[in-house]
Amino acid sequence: MIPTCLTSLDLLGIDYTQPIQNNVPKESSFPGGDSQIGTVGCVAVDGHGNLAAATSTGGLVNKMVGRIGDTPIIGAGTYANSLCAVSATGKGEAIIRSTVARDVASLMEYKGLSLKDAATYVIEECAPRGTAGLIAVSATGEVTMPFNTTGMFRACATEDGYSEIGIWPSV
Repeated sequence: MIPTCLTSLDLLGIDYTQPIQNNVPKESSFPGGDSQIGTVGCVAVDGHGNLAAATSTGGLVNKMVGRIGDTPIIGAGTYANSLCAVSATGKGEAIIRSTVARDVASLMEYKGLSLKDAATYVIEECAPRGTAGLIAVSATGEVTMPFNTTGMFRACATEDGYSEIGIWPSV
């Protein structure tokens, strides 16, 4: 049975600048003052091995005018082919330069690496330290969620009842 895997992600340790706001009420519109800043990514595989990836981001506060993050650039922050689906988060410029998502698939295709080995290599060797994390699933249902930052919100659930939730590095 091939699991269906859905995951979401968000990095910790990324420096975000708070926006300059005038005449803003002191009360937060979100319970507990929660922020809407962050990336939400999803990767999935169905019972036939079909793969899909999607990534949405809250973006950087006070970003430069005209700045485009990694999310809309296929191959940088989001990628899926017949081998794997990948969704990345972190500092967009580093993810774009490293073509994080596509590199995972390329290492699987051209080097024959497993999903875990390919994703770990890209996060540890290609993306600058402290800039990236990703979630990925293979056509056979292998799941990996490596990151090189302080932490990354992540979760996985499969149709057979397996679930994994984490923020900090696994020990």
